[in-house]
Amino acid sequence: MLTKTEKKFSVIFLIIVLAELIFANTNSLTMLHYFTKPAILIALIVFYLSQCQNLETKTKWLTFLALLFSLLGDILLMFDNKSENFFIGGLISFLTAHVMYILVFLKKKKPTKHTSVFVLLLLIYASIMFYFLKNGLGDLLIPVIVYMAVILSMILTAFLRKESVPKISYYLVFVGALFFVISDSILALNKFYKPLPFEGVSIMLTYALAQLFIVLGIKKQQP
Repeated sequence: MLTKTEKKFSVIFLIIVLAELIFANTNSLTMLHYFTKPAILIALIVFYLSQCQNLETKTKWLTFLALLFSLLGDILLMFDNKSENFFIGGLISFLTAHVMYILVFLKKKKPTKHTSVFVLLLLIYASIMFYFLKNGLGDLLIPVIVYMAVILSMILTAFLRKESVPKISYYLVFVGALFFVISDSILALNKFYKPLPFEGVSIMLTYALAQLFIVLGIKKQQP
């Protein structure tokens, strides 16, 4: 179960996310989007640093770096319509964030008999995504393939925590990783396949929930 502090923060966090969804999708309020989007990760970083003092040192700082690179990625992607370089910079930032999360999750890995089945499901999913994206990738073919491999490795390492952390920690992190994959998949399909309805709302909502759940899950593995 979540503590009172975690519940209160979750409400505040979701209010910030709601504000971002409104401002980013209302022409007369678009300028406020440049404040509310980074505010999502800034709020999460402040909460994380204030609540996770008892985490093992390496885990604590790797998670902090994951959040910091995510914040940088958020900022860069706000300007991706001005230059492809901003998109590439955002891609690299989030790739780095995923690597940080992978390193965090690997510290608690414990392969199970279901691991091979899960890997097979990930490969099927990756093949389906590549089928839809391949014709629109152009020069970004290799970077996007690398990114796909990294984010799928991230959810795999989240899956491998199952029997080495408290159940609530495992499920929060795994669901968070799943939301991350969903968010990035919607973004990729929207950018490289075809425009999707309500893509801005669905990408941001799943992304914000991903970060919140992962942080809460990592917090729950504290002694």
